[in-house]
Amino acid sequence: MIALAVFRLAAYIRSHRVHQALLLTVAMLAIVHGNRAPRGEEASVLTDGAILVLPVLAWAARSLLDTEPDRQREMSAVQVGGRGKEVAAGLLAAFAATAVLSALAMAWALLLGITGAPSPGLLTASFLLYALSALTGTALGALTSRVVLPSPAFSIMALLLGFLAMLLISGTSLYWLTVPLISWMKAANAGELVARLPALGSISLAWCLIGLGTYVWLRRRT
Repeated sequence: MIALAVFRLAAYIRSHRVHQALLLTVAMLAIVHGNRAPRGEEASVLTDGAILVLPVLAWAARSLLDTEPDRQREMSAVQVGGRGKEVAAGLLAAFAATAVLSALAMAWALLLGITGAPSPGLLTASFLLYALSALTGTALGALTSRVVLPSPAFSIMALLLGFLAMLLISGTSLYWLTVPLISWMKAANAGELVARLPALGSISLAWCLIGLGTYVWLRRRT
């Protein structure tokens, strides 16, 4: 399974699809962090970056899962001993790709986006937010991949609409119905990110696991 995950990552890189996500990430970060934020805004800047990079991460996960031809995916399932391992390898490779891009976004924000140094608590909270962003992008990208949504046009529309739905719903009192992205921002702006992270992080993790579980269930039928 690990070998298959590495194979898929290598195929993603050699296909040059990784360059699309990388260039889009760099362009977005250059715009978002064009000027350093003043002292005291570290939480807001770091949180906003974790949210804004999310659709790019989802696109990267979707592209990685779509790189492998359908027949090759069937052969991979046979070679690794079952569809379950093949699905797990794909998700592992997708998360590895999104984690690298997410780490780049966080490093950029820390080095070029803020003026003051964040406190240890805020730094830990930011690390967890970027990890959740990578996991959310993996789940959203997987659910909009070709094996689930064969139409490329419908797939990319579903990805963008899914991200917008997260933003809209998380801005209401029903924020617990999705990954509460806006609640992340509100907590950061109010200086309550560290205190509210356990609750918000638990909701986010739960919905990421539900999304990944749904993808695994759908893959059992294809």
